[in-house]
Amino acid sequence: MRRFIERCCGRLHASRSFERFRHDSGLYGQTGNGLRIVTRVANTSGSNLEISVDQLGNDAIVRPSGRINVDSSPDLRDCLLAILSAEPLPRAITVDLAGVPYIETSGIATLIEALKIAHHRQMTFCLQGLGGSVLRLFEVIGVLTLFDSSSRGEEVS
Repeated sequence: MRRFIERCCGRLHASRSFERFRHDSGLYGQTGNGLRIVTRVANTSGSNLEISVDQLGNDAIVRPSGRINVDSSPDLRDCLLAILSAEPLPRAITVDLAGVPYIETSGIATLIEALKIAHHRQMTFCLQGLGGSVLRLFEVIGVLTLFDSSSRGEEVS
């Protein structure tokens, strides 16, 4: 089941259904099971960052797509904090960076903050899909070791 995050009225919305939720327009949909779907596209200066969240049982997979820079990293932070504070808490959060061609240190700091919170709440926080310049930056600044093999997931390249 997919869950999407959207900021539409200054607040962050997260839900899980197959219909679009638009708080600012007063339009939202609910399926028979009471779940809603929300799509979030964070428009930042010069680039777009789209973040989708899939729920797989007790696990959440966060898939950012686009450039993560100083303008878009607060949107990723809001998304991760919403997941880390949701009830019930997921058992594990995996951030798939395969759709991220570029990340600045502000984005890495956001991921480290989420890792700390997840560990404090005894949750697993994994990264996957690291490659190219994104992987190289993690290696050069020496934070790849924070996301050890048990925290990176199986698909880190």
